[in-house]
Amino acid sequence: MAKQLPYPVLKQIFTRFRTAEPDPKGELHHTNAYTLLVAVALSAQATDVGVNKATATLFKVADTPHKMLDLGEEGLIEHIKTIGLYRNKAKNVMKMARILVDDYGGEVPSSRAALQSLPGVGRKTANVVLNMWWHYPAQAVDTHIFRVGNRTGICPGKDVDAVERAIEDNVPVEFQQHAHHWLILHGRYKCKARKPGCATCLINDLCAYEDKTE
Repeated sequence: MAKQLPYPVLKQIFTRFRTAEPDPKGELHHTNAYTLLVAVALSAQATDVGVNKATATLFKVADTPHKMLDLGEEGLIEHIKTIGLYRNKAKNVMKMARILVDDYGGEVPSSRAALQSLPGVGRKTANVVLNMWWHYPAQAVDTHIFRVGNRTGICPGKDVDAVERAIEDNVPVEFQQHAHHWLILHGRYKCKARKPGCATCLINDLCAYEDKTE
């Protein structure tokens, strides 16, 4: 684990990220807060590409909790059976739809506590929805961010909660809104697990990683 980089270096790093990609977007397809919530819940231990393929047809027929209940669990399974853990996810999505209809008038709540009370929704999923839909500067730490944060010194921490706090505590506030998207994309396409692309990395000279590749 690299040591936490100082504020001036972090400001340089995120300035470069912003210059390269001023308005980074999540890669899960969605049309409203509910489809975003479902897509993120389905993406656990699955790829965004795989989820997008499954939801392309699903969201045409079930883009609200009411429509999801009308579709039913078996109908849902037909759409998502190519996704890992699809049976358990289908049960959670249906339970979630029932709670949203009964307790929230069919609307997706905009508080972290309410979101995390829903079946299949953990802190990371809640943070993604809060960030992407309500533009709250929540930091959804996945495996990419955890790796990048510890490897580079941008936001080191022994677990995902510590990395989340490191982002919130150390990254300049003007970059908080998009911080997790920049870090996810950097980890997914440049700072990869097995062979990071250090030679063409835009923060190579600022990163604390000692075993840089040529």
